[in-house]
Amino acid sequence: MVLNQGEMNEVDFGPMKLIQPQMQVLLVFGKEDSQSDSFWWAAEKGGYQCSIVHNQVDALECYLEKQHEVIIVDHRHKSFDALALCRSVRATQGSQHSVIVAVVKKSPADREEVSVLSLLSAGFNRRFVENTNTGACLNELLQLEHGEVKNHFRFRAAAALFTALEKTSDRVQITDEQHVVQYVNTAYEHFIGLSSEEIVGKELSDIPQSDKNKTEQMDTIHSQLKKGKSWEGTMYSKKKNGENVAQHVNIIPEQGYGGKVRQLVYVSRNQYHQEFKDGLSDSYDIMRNSGVTDFKAFHKSGYDGCSLASDPGNLTRRPSMARIHSMMIEAPITQVINIINAAQENSPVTVVQALDKVLEILRSSELYAPPLNSQANEEDQMTTDLVGGLMTHSGFALQRKMSGPEATITRVISSLMPNNSGTYINQVAPDIKQLLLTDTYWDFDILALERITLNRPLVNLGMSVFLRFNVCSYLNCSETVLRNWLQVIEANYHSSNPYHNSTHAADVLHSTAYFLNKDKLKQCFQTYDEVASLIAATVHDVDHPGRTNSFLCNAGSELAILYNDTAVLESHHAALAFQITTKEDRCNIFKNMDVTDYRLLRQTIIDMVLATEMTKHFEHLNKFSTSFVKINAEDGSSMVSASPGGSSLASDCLVTPQNRTLIRRMLIKCADVSNPTKPQELCVAWAGRIAEEYFSQTEEEKRRGLPVVMPIFDRVTCSIPKSQTSFIEYFINDMFDLWDEFVDCPEVIAHLQSNYKYWKDMEAKEQEKKLEKTESNENSI
Repeated sequence: MVLNQGEMNEVDFGPMKLIQPQMQVLLVFGKEDSQSDSFWWAAEKGGYQCSIVHNQVDALECYLEKQHEVIIVDHRHKSFDALALCRSVRATQGSQHSVIVAVVKKSPADREEVSVLSLLSAGFNRRFVENTNTGACLNELLQLEHGEVKNHFRFRAAAALFTALEKTSDRVQITDEQHVVQYVNTAYEHFIGLSSEEIVGKELSDIPQSDKNKTEQMDTIHSQLKKGKSWEGTMYSKKKNGENVAQHVNIIPEQGYGGKVRQLVYVSRNQYHQEFKDGLSDSYDIMRNSGVTDFKAFHKSGYDGCSLASDPGNLTRRPSMARIHSMMIEAPITQVINIINAAQENSPVTVVQALDKVLEILRSSELYAPPLNSQANEEDQMTTDLVGGLMTHSGFALQRKMSGPEATITRVISSLMPNNSGTYINQVAPDIKQLLLTDTYWDFDILALERITLNRPLVNLGMSVFLRFNVCSYLNCSETVLRNWLQVIEANYHSSNPYHNSTHAADVLHSTAYFLNKDKLKQCFQTYDEVASLIAATVHDVDHPGRTNSFLCNAGSELAILYNDTAVLESHHAALAFQITTKEDRCNIFKNMDVTDYRLLRQTIIDMVLATEMTKHFEHLNKFSTSFVKINAEDGSSMVSASPGGSSLASDCLVTPQNRTLIRRMLIKCADVSNPTKPQELCVAWAGRIAEEYFSQTEEEKRRGLPVVMPIFDRVTCSIPKSQTSFIEYFINDMFDLWDEFVDCPEVIAHLQSNYKYWKDMEAKEQEKKLEKTESNENSI
């Protein structure tokens, strides 16, 4: 039974006017008695919404549904465990904004008062000594409404404001009156190159300051702020890398009790951004002086900006279709070809012939993949097979007719997941917990985690990594939902695969998290970049059948038909990941996200998973290489985005959406094939696993009469050292050289060089044995 809602209250909160709905009260009594009746009638008299339940299960369900502001719990009898109920409520999301009151017995006059510590420890805010007077109960509710409940309502509004601060592109810093930093937002962290942990709590004088700010200017600023007046103008900020950047800064003093300045709020943006904004304002002034008053209609109408500037008195409207056809809608490659065609007109014959060859190359569909010598000798056959198997959609499907039964892929959707309670860290076995303490190091032993977790490394490492990056907070999901999601994702990896199993996914997740901690990625990535990268790494090979795209296309599998022989596996991984995630609420980590944020995150994850397709390897590599060029700065060499005129600052170039996309693709590509860069023991183990998977595919292709995509991967004759050196030379070296130049990871390159030398030595030993065997056979003959 629920009473009608009363009227709304208006709450002042600085510049905000908040409308507070009438308070909701939940009564939890083992049985109805005069005390529960008194609170019920008090709630009715006060116009509050009121519900009453009689056990812990109903109490928790009712609270989760309605999120009551006040919960009155009977702690006088042992009909249920009031302390346990309070802890259960406090374990739910948002419960910090609810006030929980314990109803306790009166102490006899001759007995000492019982301590409230046990109540406070369980999560109660107050206690109410039993009193069946309705007026006393109403007074208690009124005090709660105008005290704790109103304050919690303000706190929720403050949380919303801080969320807005975290999302804004303006950089915000707040200090107290002693210039000790109290808060910086994410935009400020990314810009300055320091984390909030390195800034908050320090005085401004302890943080690197630019020496380009004049002393007289700083004195003027401090004098004005002491008077409680805002200051706005240009200042220089010094980044972690020593770079001085001109900032348009607005400093607002916030006055507190006693009329004294208690906080200083710094809002800054790049100077040229402000100049653009000022220029935009000037444009509006021109339009206003020209008689334009409805700016919204003006934008929709399609006026030509050039005619506006040249002839303000004659605003000529151009038809929409004419505007479209007047635009240069040409792809960059088309523009290049047109320029070459024009250059050929007045060029010598030799130049024309050379440019014809250039045009022939540019018109190729494989602009980024280096061609392999078709007359490859036996020495290069390993590389030829590797590239042919990994970088073609359908292998030799056009040369031989597909035969044999269709390949099938098992989909496992877990419907029975344990309903665990409590935090993850409290449930981890000691040996697992001890190993996970090292998961921030590149040398982390993922195979050891596989062993001690009984082939469930993804859930355990995933919880450790995702909690460290505060993924639950960004997604607005509980720790339990995150764990359920990791369980269902891991269940959809095939443990029977030697290589493409959940251990590989966990290894890629570990590498991704490691790179995300690099300073360069912290500078240019936003929170959603990090979250998308971690999720993409987790799901990037989900439901992998242990066969290549070429095999699936040649076998005419259902997936190959579904995805038109194009990025078959990668499309399946991305699609299935979202399908099983959104199938049930208990594992839907995206359920509570804003729709716009979810769509952006989804597109980013899909883009990253598709980037792992090897047919686009050299395209991604060349785009990353050509979009980032070396420049010599005062603090040494660094990679920054190329831009017209070369005037863009490094940090501003890196954080553009287009460049962050290129960086994310390189990140997951490097993480996906990082085996040759791991410690030698892990590198050798992974090499054996991938070889075993390729051996199995070759055997199935022969058994089913399918084209053999990588004939060199024959279990009897294959040289694993040769396969590794070929893979490193063709795919790995250049990519990791670029990546190291960008993020600075010398430990990764050191392992890569060491492993390459190891495989080369092993290859040489194999050659020696092969030569000795040949000589021995010749001598015996």
